[in-house]
Amino acid sequence: MHRSPTPGTRALLAAALTTVLIGALSLAVAGTAAAATTVVQAEAYAAQSGVQLEPTGDAGGGQNAAYLTNGDWMRYDGVDLGAAGALTVTARVSSAIGTGSVELRTGSATGPLLAQFPITATGGWQNWVTLTATAATHPAGAQTVFAVMRNTGAGDFVNINWFSFGSGGTPGEGWVPIDQARWNAQLAEFRAMAPRPVPANSVRVPEFNASCLYSHSRPDDPIVFPGMAGASHMHSFIGNDSTDAGTTTDTLLRNAGTSCRPAEDLSAYWIPSLYERGQVVEPKDVVVYYGSRLTNSAATVPFPQGFRMIAGDARLQAPTPAGSVNQFYCAGAGGEIGRSADGNWPRCAPGATLMFQLVFPDCWDGVHLDSPTHKAHVAYTYDGTCGGAFPVAIPSISFLIAYPTSGSADGFQLSSKMASSMHGDVFLAWDNAALGHRVKNCVVQRAKCNTAGDF
Repeated sequence: MHRSPTPGTRALLAAALTTVLIGALSLAVAGTAAAATTVVQAEAYAAQSGVQLEPTGDAGGGQNAAYLTNGDWMRYDGVDLGAAGALTVTARVSSAIGTGSVELRTGSATGPLLAQFPITATGGWQNWVTLTATAATHPAGAQTVFAVMRNTGAGDFVNINWFSFGSGGTPGEGWVPIDQARWNAQLAEFRAMAPRPVPANSVRVPEFNASCLYSHSRPDDPIVFPGMAGASHMHSFIGNDSTDAGTTTDTLLRNAGTSCRPAEDLSAYWIPSLYERGQVVEPKDVVVYYGSRLTNSAATVPFPQGFRMIAGDARLQAPTPAGSVNQFYCAGAGGEIGRSADGNWPRCAPGATLMFQLVFPDCWDGVHLDSPTHKAHVAYTYDGTCGGAFPVAIPSISFLIAYPTSGSADGFQLSSKMASSMHGDVFLAWDNAALGHRVKNCVVQRAKCNTAGDF
């Protein structure tokens, strides 16, 4: 979707370079020392590419950056990031589309990643929300910061009103810190592993997988609604057969029952349930791929036990016509032969299968097992590297989901409603040695491995 700027907006653009930098505001918190916060208005850029301005309906008035598309950027000079240490970064955004992300980078548009904000639909172009991310490390003092738009779709996808940068890190609800001693021990064990020699005829693709079947369904989500049985829409669970609202790392590791191979993977994976004409259609199989999209996969490390994250957006309700990104598709003989009556779902040939591929972030802050949004501790690589606030390269997880149906003109519905709301969760509980050897042999050495971890 693309909005055409109004004549009034074009006039504002011509007079746009009004700089508003509210620096080093002291925000006193009861019972604690004051924390320095720098607020940067979006229109206060020193340079930009592709950006237009419009009057904002957000509190405080003024202007917001608008009509932002993939590759657009804004440069802010002299942004005070304070002293070294953890940094809390917020962005005031709105979107009627709900795709893509906004990256903050230091030094240049391709410099180290400071923060990444996944964009979800907010209900309209002037319905504003505040997103929060945390940089575990960052350059201190005055810095040049670039805001870079990333989106795989066409057209504008986000408005931005302001950013803020404050010291203090993430000592808040929803942030799950890693046990540093256990993580250091796991890393030491991993780095001491001797890689197996790669046969000369191996396919040089960094990849291994867990081959899974459907396990069970429950209206539970132990990441979003931990301990709250029945609080979620219906989910189809794959992997550990004990998964429910009360699932923890310990319960996963104590339960040996899983619908995945290898048996050393006791992780829980889940997706919203799919319905066809009111009847549930469970996946016939799900392959969970662990790979790398990095230019150099040698720096990849295994996940710690208890690592959690979400990909996709259950709240995104938008049409998915033919040609849309991140949509269901048909695989097999005959492929797609048409669309559902509403245009949002493919109709597959009788010999074809309904499929979906869901890709998860592959860069990590190295500090948290989870975050309040279940996304703020991870980021996607767009340039083949991990750095800045997300310096740790983790395996790129993707679900390849096959459903035993070809579809019809009636289409389908997810328990989260429209096709655009497809999403997935991972709660990882691998045996450390089994995962470590696979990462070392298959991902680090860029050699394709099977479910057993063999070349």
